[in-house]
Amino acid sequence: MKKGDKTKQLRVHRVAFNLNYDEYRTVERYLGKYKISNKSRWYRETILSHILKILEEDYPTLFKEYEMRR
Repeated sequence: MKKGDKTKQLRVHRVAFNLNYDEYRTVERYLGKYKISNKSRWYRETILSHILKILEEDYPTLFKEYEMRR
């Protein structure tokens, strides 16, 4: 690989979950509406972006929130 290229990380950990009928139908409708063909990538990006957002908001502080608001 050339300098600056990202090294490819293999996905070796499988994660599976179940949806009920209404949840599945909702996801399928969304994927069809926005013409998303790669479901696996969409699930990964959606879940990880949510996790990263929460982690960014939940950064460690020296004081508890109520102490800072005083």
